[in-house]
Amino acid sequence: MTKRKFEILILVLLTMALLGCDSKKSNSGTTETSSTQANQPSKNAQAASNVEPQGSAMHVDPTHAMQYVKEIVAFGPRWPGSKGQEKVAAYLRGKLKADHPEEDAFVADTPAGKLPMRNFIAKFQGTKDGIIVLGTHIDTLHPPQGNNFVGANDGGSSTGLLLAISDELRGKKLEGYSVWLLWDDGEESMRLPWYDPESLFGVRHLAQKWQEDGILKKVKAFILEDMIGDKDLNIDRVTECTPWLQDLALQAATRTGYQSHFFAREISAEDDYQPFLQRGVPSVDLIDFDYGYNNVFWHTTEDTLDKLNPKSLAIVGTVTLETVRLLNQR
Repeated sequence: MTKRKFEILILVLLTMALLGCDSKKSNSGTTETSSTQANQPSKNAQAASNVEPQGSAMHVDPTHAMQYVKEIVAFGPRWPGSKGQEKVAAYLRGKLKADHPEEDAFVADTPAGKLPMRNFIAKFQGTKDGIIVLGTHIDTLHPPQGNNFVGANDGGSSTGLLLAISDELRGKKLEGYSVWLLWDDGEESMRLPWYDPESLFGVRHLAQKWQEDGILKKVKAFILEDMIGDKDLNIDRVTECTPWLQDLALQAATRTGYQSHFFAREISAEDDYQPFLQRGVPSVDLIDFDYGYNNVFWHTTEDTLDKLNPKSLAIVGTVTLETVRLLNQR
């Protein structure tokens, strides 16, 4: 080997080593990046960080949030059309009675036949013209995989969190955009592994409806909560989502002292935000897609209450509400 060839070989090996340090593919199909790269806000977000948002800061009560999750999980499996799902619907009606929630009932044409589904929307009026939507899915896996699946984290944690957020919004004058809370149905894929055309029935239906009704053009942002109760909370940065809105969420996390729980990893994820993002709505997916070592608890009967921490619910809820305050400045 000549000296020149040896120098070229060394250069190639060094380049490969550097690329290997930047990212790696996990078994779950997600990509990790170093925390110094993934959770760095843009220059625009840093410049805006000194501006104090309108309205009083709000915080989610971890005890109340966890109690909601426990009560929801007690209903058992909650796939569309199941007894558990009927119990969840009645439960949401009771908890949201003072807010006069809107029910968006429809029949979805699925591989399992026509299934009744129902989205719930609670609306809290703001002083500015525009809407911020906070969303989650209320359903769990379909049978047969979902026969014994209670979805404490996947479905339960975020459904309970939005109820806790409704407690914070109720009876307050919102200095900014109106906030609509969305509990959507039919998120889970009809088959496993995940198959996009057989999932997201509720948000596909609602996004289309809001587009036809002219509501969608008033929506300033869609913030999705999913799998946010994990004891070891690490919210991922989803590559498909809106960068400036992710930067704003990180800014909110920094302002509240929770930045260490956000965006150390970068992943690709299909989730409820897609029908809104595809129609031009800025969207962010607050999801911790590393549930147990190598995501071992995801979509298994091990997704149970003992894996959750009330503090994780409070962290995500508080950061979400702070993100809303920052959005009100725009």
